[in-house]
Amino acid sequence: MGRLDKYNVELKDLKEVQARYQWTVDQDFFAIVEGEEVQKGKVDVTLTVTKESALYHLNFEIAGTVIVTCDRCLDDMPLEISNSGELKVRLGEDFADDGDVIIVPEDKGIVNVSWYIYEFIALAIPMKHVHAPGKCNKGMMEKLDEYEASENEDGELSGGATDPRWDDLKNIIENDND
Repeated sequence: MGRLDKYNVELKDLKEVQARYQWTVDQDFFAIVEGEEVQKGKVDVTLTVTKESALYHLNFEIAGTVIVTCDRCLDDMPLEISNSGELKVRLGEDFADDGDVIIVPEDKGIVNVSWYIYEFIALAIPMKHVHAPGKCNKGMMEKLDEYEASENEDGELSGGATDPRWDDLKNIIENDND
């Protein structure tokens, strides 16, 4: 039995018009899936499968906490997420994913939703993730403040420590302009 088999959804033998599945995914799941965006967390997933004629609607609801890297201080931080999404699946001869409808082989009639769960989790993470004000790593914030540049009255950047090599290059440019 594969490590992700518990995320198999049998469509072919679905007896009811609607079926419900629930999972809690955590570090073990993220380690197996090997996605880049999320490696840690605990997320509850509810999947409702509704059969309409030859089309299956898979509705996902996810909510939980993932651990991401703070863009400012680079420490791990918990991030609450919530998302929902839908997949449409039908049975056919060969597997195909054209974006709108996923086709799974009718002889098997099974779709593994583990990667789709991961994608819905990853899509719930905002582009920018930073700690709340005052929660970033103090040592890193002090280091960043050392190198923070500010504009002077002439609109030029100044302040903070600079790399002396850049100062030397700036002098070369200024001397060429004279």
